[in-house]
Amino acid sequence: MSTQLIETERLPLRVFAEKAYLDYSMYVVLDRALPHVGDGLKPVQRRIVYAMSELGLSATSKHKKSARTVGDVIGKFHPHGDSACYEAMVTMAQPFNYRYPLIDGQGNWGSADDPKSFAAMRYTESKLTAYAATLLAELGQGTVDWSPNFDGSLDEPKLLPARLPNILINGTTGIAVGMATDIPPHNIRELVAACIHLLKHPNAHIEKLCEFVPGPDFPTSCEIVSEPHDLLKIYQTGNGQVRARARWERDDDGNIIVTHLPFQVSPAKVLEQIADQMRAKKLPLVEDLRDESDHENPTRLVVVPRSNRVDSEQLMLHLFATTDLERTYRVNLNMIGLDGRPRVKNLKECLTEWLDYRFTTVTRRLNHRLAKVNDRLHILEGLLIAYLNIDEVIRIIRFEDDPKAKLMSTFGLTDVQAEWILDLKLRHLQKLEEMKIKGEQEELEAERQRLEALLGDDEQLKKLIADELREDAKKYGDDRRCPINARPAAQALEATEILPAEPVTVVLSKAGWIRAGKGHDLDPTALSYKAGDEYLTHVPGKTNQLLVLMDSRGRCYTLNPRDLPSARSQGEPVTTRLDLQPGARIVAMMMGEGAEQYVLGSDGGYGFVARLSDLESRQKAGKAVVTVTEPGAVLPPARTREPAQERFALATAEGRLLVFSLAELPELAKGKGNKMVALKGEDRILASAVVPPGASLTLTCGKRAFTLKPSDLEHYVGSRASRGHHLPRGFQRVDAMEVELPKAGG
Repeated sequence: MSTQLIETERLPLRVFAEKAYLDYSMYVVLDRALPHVGDGLKPVQRRIVYAMSELGLSATSKHKKSARTVGDVIGKFHPHGDSACYEAMVTMAQPFNYRYPLIDGQGNWGSADDPKSFAAMRYTESKLTAYAATLLAELGQGTVDWSPNFDGSLDEPKLLPARLPNILINGTTGIAVGMATDIPPHNIRELVAACIHLLKHPNAHIEKLCEFVPGPDFPTSCEIVSEPHDLLKIYQTGNGQVRARARWERDDDGNIIVTHLPFQVSPAKVLEQIADQMRAKKLPLVEDLRDESDHENPTRLVVVPRSNRVDSEQLMLHLFATTDLERTYRVNLNMIGLDGRPRVKNLKECLTEWLDYRFTTVTRRLNHRLAKVNDRLHILEGLLIAYLNIDEVIRIIRFEDDPKAKLMSTFGLTDVQAEWILDLKLRHLQKLEEMKIKGEQEELEAERQRLEALLGDDEQLKKLIADELREDAKKYGDDRRCPINARPAAQALEATEILPAEPVTVVLSKAGWIRAGKGHDLDPTALSYKAGDEYLTHVPGKTNQLLVLMDSRGRCYTLNPRDLPSARSQGEPVTTRLDLQPGARIVAMMMGEGAEQYVLGSDGGYGFVARLSDLESRQKAGKAVVTVTEPGAVLPPARTREPAQERFALATAEGRLLVFSLAELPELAKGKGNKMVALKGEDRILASAVVPPGASLTLTCGKRAFTLKPSDLEHYVGSRASRGHHLPRGFQRVDAMEVELPKAGG
């Protein structure tokens, strides 16, 4: 028994793995994922189009089952899965995916809502579109190279002889190994105009070409809103981004009608995104949402604003920023060039290379035709000799043992000419046939001269290419669908701008529990409080305003009143929302417009005027505003409406009252401020208030109170930083001050 030795190749794993992966990656790059600059197709697309042409499925033929096409493609040319092949076929048939579809489908080929919802290939029918003829019309004219299919039983074209730059016309996307491609669709007429200009001016700058090709042209007729310099950068470098947004209008009822969506955006998804915001109560500006799309209006999304006061422009800008109504598309003009290598190309390189391919294709087509014309003229020349010597030809055929050789030697004919003479039918021996041959000879001779002239003159060849481009642009081109209007990127509205401003009252208890109630007629003292807790302070405002809280150490914090618990509950500790310093507690609250002003200070006698907007802080730990010297405390903030005309009243522990003009206090964002009143020893401010012109001031001292009329207040008026005058005996320990405004007309 003998053992047979099998020789095996031994390789280090690193070498084997590297080679295997490189082979795989090159296959993916060149034979699967990236399009070729010549015909703009990936291999599977090229094979589908070619297989359909072989099945006779031209634009003028009847539709046939898609399963038949897929079967031919995977059985003859593309040894891969039928589902992947059919999906590639579906994409080429979807008018919302392809700017100029290559396949005309019958049945369910998916919808913009769900492109993957197409029916199985056994149900749908298909044929090629008229535009597909630009890829196939010159296929049988010697224009392209052929290669054996996967099993060597058939030949398939390596490329299709595209008459138009399909690489940019329909664009494509693909992910290879280590690289990807994202080529947007463009308009035929614009690309043809650029190509013709490039034929006349080979050294044209990209800026000039961009005058003809200003940007992509998506099939969904959306609006391109990229800046011109961004679009120019794409065509200069082959990389960049394009921003596109939906187009909309207002109907007679004030409703917003979205008529065109960005490329590859699902109407159902957009509606879902808007509805999600409405359910989360983040979009109260919208009352209703409808999809009224039908056959007459493929896209008609209706957004009903809550009222006529809603700014439609602002609302749409918000929706552009928060939904797919505005999309950004990556552009990466990566393709396989004529040298067989993948590379990112700019617009000029792409069009120049395609024109080189077209130049080669047309040259091959003309040479192929010239060869056919020469062959036919050669045959006609032999036939004419036969007609002129018909009697001798007949005698040779009847009586010679080897008529073919005798004909060739007698009349100097070639093998091909002699073969044609021998194959002539008797009916063609009439005199009329001789006239036809002479006429055909004249036509073919004229054609030969024209072909030779074209092939011998590059300028004439360029003119022919330009004329054919114009002819195809006229036949297959259309107007631009996507208007280009540069607009800034959409910004989402702040919650304060979206949500309606409703009156609200924020209530704080002594234990630091906070809550918010609707309206301004809320009685905070009548609310229920936890055992041992009671009312401390409240502030009215609106839900679109921020709540500013001040603690006993002069730090300010900011909360959104919309986030506070309802006044129907007992609220929640304010410390859960703020990081208060040890020993600090909230003593005051403010709400209003950012420009409103407050008098801030400490009981140590210093103060200043500050705008409410300067007190806001996004930090949970707040920010220091009023500088307080221990063991002092902050004064309750006092609102001032006209600092230049109002006065500020201060009551001290020594029983003095000082009233001075607010104009003497500086406006600061934070700090200690200026001295308001001169204090001696342990004296401090007990109460303070802003006094408008003509107002009275009521002082509460224990259970007693008395009112100082405007004329009485004059006795206590002094300059800032003075000591003020003593209050009457029995009213020197002031607990609170209350301002009473003059009655209207009084």
